[in-house]
Amino acid sequence: MTGRFSWFNITALTLGFAFLYLPMLILIVYSFNESRLVTVWAGFSTKWYVSLMGNDAFLDAAWVTLKVAVMSSTLATVLGTMAAYVMVRSGRFLGRTLFSGMIYAPLVMPEVITGLSLLLFFIAIGLDRGVVTIVLAHTTFAMCYVSVVVSARLVSFDRQLEEAALDLGCTPFDAFKSVTLPIIAPAVIAGWLLAFTLSLDDLVIASFTSGPSSTTLPIKIFSAVRLGVSPEINALSTIMIAIVTLGVIVASLISKRAIVRQQEDEQKALQK
Repeated sequence: MTGRFSWFNITALTLGFAFLYLPMLILIVYSFNESRLVTVWAGFSTKWYVSLMGNDAFLDAAWVTLKVAVMSSTLATVLGTMAAYVMVRSGRFLGRTLFSGMIYAPLVMPEVITGLSLLLFFIAIGLDRGVVTIVLAHTTFAMCYVSVVVSARLVSFDRQLEEAALDLGCTPFDAFKSVTLPIIAPAVIAGWLLAFTLSLDDLVIASFTSGPSSTTLPIKIFSAVRLGVSPEINALSTIMIAIVTLGVIVASLISKRAIVRQQEDEQKALQK
């Protein structure tokens, strides 16, 4: 075999996928293990999934995590989109370098430093740690990712479309709402999904800003693993993998359908 289908490429691809997904496959298999010992196979069973559904600690942590992720990603998307619009459309202004540096700083800032600084800030203003502090912390580091994604789309945006809307009598806000926002909507949605994923996955910053009644799922899993990996954790991880896989498949189908629809519209336009 030659070219892109050479044995070297196939071997490298196989080893790469095995390195990435073989540990997940092992985790999924042992989530159906009858034995409590995660390294000893004792037969097929789904009892750990049933046990997980009755574990209030994990369920409460999952609810807190989901609630924080939705609120923080939504707030980060709004603020990140506004920041991106200012950075791209405002041109040169006094303090632009400082403003952009403050937006992009969380991208390179160690999470330990971010978490500790936020903890000290919340203590200084007298804000008790809980869901609110986690939401604010996740918004702080997630909005920069949203800003990067939306900025990349705004840079390539054709401003003549906005100018045409303004010439037709739209106010700047109406032009943004009716023209700009629908066109950059895929980037905004991608930014929201990225912020949502980062919030779900965060452990370090949440460990600094969470309180006794606001334990997130990553913190709960980390605390449980320190005492030993239980089959319930395997079951929980398998459910999370299934949800992510389903989301990726649905997003791929929607994207493929949008591409097909766009091609059909272009063909109709050419026929006219």
